[in-house]
Amino acid sequence: MKKNDNNKTGNNKAGKGVTKLPSMAVNVAGLKLSNPVMTASGTFGYGLEFAPYLDLSRLGGVVVKGLSPKPRPGNPGPRIVETPCGMLNAIGLQNVGVDAFIEEKLPKLRKVKTRVIANIFGESVADYVLVAKKLDGARGVHAVEINISCPNVKKGGMSFGVNPKEAARVVRAVRKATALPVITKLSPNVSDIAEMARAVEEAGSDVISLINTIPGMVIDIEKRMPVIARGIGGLSGPAIRPIAVRMVNEVYNAVSLPVIGIGGIMNASDAIEFMIAGASAVQVGTASFVDPQAAEKVVDGIADYLVRHKMSAKKLTGSLQK
Repeated sequence: MKKNDNNKTGNNKAGKGVTKLPSMAVNVAGLKLSNPVMTASGTFGYGLEFAPYLDLSRLGGVVVKGLSPKPRPGNPGPRIVETPCGMLNAIGLQNVGVDAFIEEKLPKLRKVKTRVIANIFGESVADYVLVAKKLDGARGVHAVEINISCPNVKKGGMSFGVNPKEAARVVRAVRKATALPVITKLSPNVSDIAEMARAVEEAGSDVISLINTIPGMVIDIEKRMPVIARGIGGLSGPAIRPIAVRMVNEVYNAVSLPVIGIGGIMNASDAIEFMIAGASAVQVGTASFVDPQAAEKVVDGIADYLVRHKMSAKKLTGSLQK
């Protein structure tokens, strides 16, 4: 769909010869979005990198790459490899650090009419609290998303996201550290995703987003070595979408919190599938590597669907027929 084409449903303006668009707006636990489409952390930089390729203001929100207390260089390369149905990555959470984000990136993001969600992570609960407190007073940040798929160095490297008690401990601490809406991003690498969801709900999370990547490996058969320097990376893309849709539906039925669906969304049909399963909003990730305009095209596709079915985005959520 072309921008500024007044005969298209994605325009949002009602007038002669224009189909009136049902409401695209969603309210995700106080996080008011103009439409349910956001970008996924780690796939869209700090948002500004994609400004030459699409209109950021047409997105419901931009989720920036994970922020830590101090800058991180990330893992050595190679760090990304394409797979038959997606991508494997081991970037290592490279980022400029929360202070540089607030001072250098955020002033430019404030000029864009969209919601800015800051993804945060750490190697200890204190790390999460420190970043959350700094973002709490930063004008232009509308919510924080907690990445609990990070290793807790004080617990021998065990991920916060695979233990309900550890996940709850992080969420509880971040909840006390900020007045911003708190989104908790769940790892799929657990035996019971509903148990994890209930744990973070009880700890005070306002929203749950899922899923994060799934560990995988690609081997160069000539060298008999992993293609990625670190060996193991996180699998994303279409290959994981059915798993993500199933988990979104399970969490939607297990908790009373809004859910944000993530995992292999390449087009509007994929996003709509997540919403029918129970997602109030979605995040587009790997697709942006294939097509920088992917997220904007998903917005247009959802708009077309809502017109055809004469329903709002809010009514689409959880509309799965049984």
